[in-house]
Parts: sequence; structure tokens; C-alpha cells
Amino acid sequence: MNRTLALALVVGLLLAARPSAHEIPNEVTVQTFLKPEGQTLVFLVRAPLKAMRDMDVPTQTNGFLDLSRMGPTLRDAATLWIGDFVDVYENGQLLPKAPVTAARVSLPSDKSFASYDEAVAHLQAPPLPDDTELYWQDGLLDVRFEYPIQSDQSKFAIMPGLTRLGLRVNVVLRLLVPGSPERAFDVHGDTGIVQLDPSWYQAAFRFTKDGFFHILDGIDHLLFLFCLVIPFRRLRPLIAVVTAFTVAHSITLIASAFDMAPDALWFPPLIETLIAASIVYMAIENITGAHLNRRWVVTFGFGLVHGFGFSFALRESLQFAGSHLLTSLLAFNVGVEIGQLLVLLVMLPLLALLFGRVVDERVGTIILSAFVAHTAWHWLSERWAVLAQFPLSWPVMDAAFVAAALRWAMLLVLAVLAAWLVRPLVGPTSPARQKT
Repeated sequence: MNRTLALALVVGLLLAARPSAHEIPNEVTVQTFLKPEGQTLVFLVRAPLKAMRDMDVPTQTNGFLDLSRMGPTLRDAATLWIGDFVDVYENGQLLPKAPVTAARVSLPSDKSFASYDEAVAHLQAPPLPDDTELYWQDGLLDVRFEYPIQSDQSKFAIMPGLTRLGLRVNVVLRLLVPGSPERAFDVHGDTGIVQLDPSWYQAAFRFTKDGFFHILDGIDHLLFLFCLVIPFRRLRPLIAVVTAFTVAHSITLIASAFDMAPDALWFPPLIETLIAASIVYMAIENITGAHLNRRWVVTFGFGLVHGFGFSFALRESLQFAGSHLLTSLLAFNVGVEIGQLLVLLVMLPLLALLFGRVVDERVGTIILSAFVAHTAWHWLSERWAVLAQFPLSWPVMDAAFVAAALRWAMLLVLAVLAAWLVRPLVGPTSPARQKT
């Protein structure tokens, strides 16, 4: 009886350990080329076969692919898992679904998708020998689609709806337009329609939307803004403080986009730690009594830090700016400001209602700030632990150090100039400490 139970247990474990034919891969990388040639748009795709599930795959008795009968299966897989879910646009018009003009299986070690010409030649080359020993989950599917277009100088866009291939899908897209340098995109997840050569207004719209949703999704930035406005009951000093924050984070955001920020590995965790520290500081200042006449100065300094934080979120999206980098940066800032104004329009009436009818203003300020400080302190501790893992050493005094020092000096001059320009907005100094 014990042997029977043991045997059943072993069989059960073996069955559980077998990979399921319906299992969704954790991470999938898809390589693609898009090249307009005359009145044809060539779209080359390389994707792992394991991402294409529930296919009727011809195999040999030993489990290897029966390559002599793979043609129809490959075309079906290319159509059902790739072609049907990719939308391509020419001058804003959706193109009809493209037929599969070539499909083949490749070995996982094949490097032919290093360039467009190599990929084209590989798809035209003879297929793998029939006696090649290859399992479906180990192979690669290479496909060529051809879209009829009006001109190879048109404006193209694509929605690579390939997220169903895996839990995390990364699409590497390279665009080759005649007479222009190659442009590369690294698309993660569902990004919607990607304008491959956007106009200025397309870039502005996209980045305004990105900035708007970034501020609404950034809980640490929202808590900082919340702590910022709790003590204010008059509009003019509040406008001065918010303006100082806006100008400051705009400076470092744009500077970072133009590679004026350090590229060291320790820099992002340092900024995240300082952002948490800024929230703790603001909350404690609210508890002890906010100095409204100098809050704009403190806000300006912390705004410089938050601007670097915004730049980390923006860095990956700048590939979609095309030739409109500055327009995209300004549009992102506009989106952030719209989001901030929306938050303020919600926060201020709620605070007025809370302090007017529920709790005394001073007591309410202390309670709310204490909750925020508690949360931010946990973030500060966690982020400090991450930062501590990066060893800091004295920089080498070489040409790279001098160049970095000059960039930081330029950034400091810009920050001082901006602070000088913001100062008149503050007007007469308010009382040294808020009385509530």
C-alpha cells in the first residue's frame, strides 16, 4: 500500500512538473523591421514559437518538429498570433491586414535579425533541413508581411498588439525609411498607436497625456503636493509656491532629457530617497508650524529633485518624440501642471470643508501631516536601504568628471536664475509662521 501511494505521488509530481501546452511565457521579446519600399511596406517579425499556443503542430514520434510539414502551421501561427493583432496606419488611415509572404522556423542561436538585409536574406534562404532536431518551444518563427501603400514617403504608425504573446512582451521595432537614418523603438506592453514619425502636434498630444496621467499615478508626488497646500488659505501665496515647484521641476526635467544629469547607477535611488525625504520634511514643517514666507524657497529646492524623478518616467517615452524633443518635454510639463491643477481643485475644497466643519484647522493639519509623515518615513527607510547597496567612491579627476562638473554648474546657474525670476511672484512676505 505504501509503495502504491509513493508511486502515485511520484507520478503526480512528474505530471505537475511537465510544461503545459497552454502555459503563457513570462517574458517574450519580439524583433521587428518596418521598411517602406515603393508601394510596399515590408514588415519582418521574429517571435518565439513557444508564445504561440494551441497550435496543431506536426511532430515526429520523438517529439521533434516535423519540418517537412510545418509550412501551413507556420502561416497559421503568423496570422493568428501576429498579423491579426498588428494594426499599421499610413497617413492616419488603417491599412488592410497584410498577407504572409514568407515564414520559416529558425534555431534559437540564429543571429540573422541583427540587420534588415540579413533578415530578408534569411527568409529567402532554404528552410532548415528536415532532420533538424528542434522542439516547438525552442524554435523561432520568422515572418514577412507585405502591406500595399501609396508611397514610401508617407507617415506611418503602428499598434503592435502583441501583448497576448506573454505576461511581459517587449517589441523591438526598427524603422527604415528611404533617405532617413534608421530609427529604433523599444515598446513595452500596450502603448496604443505609436507614431513612427510624429508631427509636432501628435507628439505634444501624446506627452501632454503622459504627463497628466503620470502625476495622477505618482502617489509620492501627490503626497508632496498635499503637504504643500495644507497650510494655505489664501490664493496668492499658494500660486507662488506651486509656480516655484513647477519652474524647478521643469528645469531638471529638461536638463535630464538633454543628458545633463548623472548617469551613475546610484543616482535614481538617490533621487527616490530625496523625494521621500522631501515629503517627510514638509509634513514635519506642517506639524511644527509652516513658515509661509519661505516655503516657496524650500519648494523650489525640492522641485529640482522631483524634476529628476519625473525624468525617470519620461526617459523611456522620449523615443516616441521623433524630432520634437523640446516640444514633447514642454507638453509633458503642461500635462503635469494640468494634473496638479485638477488635484488642487479637489484638495482645496475638501480641506476647507474638513477644517470648517469637522475638525479644528490646527489639529487637522497635525493629524493629516502625521499620517503623511508616517507613510513617507517608511518609503525613506526602504529607499535608503536600496541606496546603501550602491558603493560611493571619490570620482576620478578626468575629462569626463570636468564635463559633468560643467553640466552641473550650468544647471545650478539655471536654477538660481529661475529662482530670481520666480521671487517677484511671492510679493510681500507673509507672517513668519502660520497662525491657526
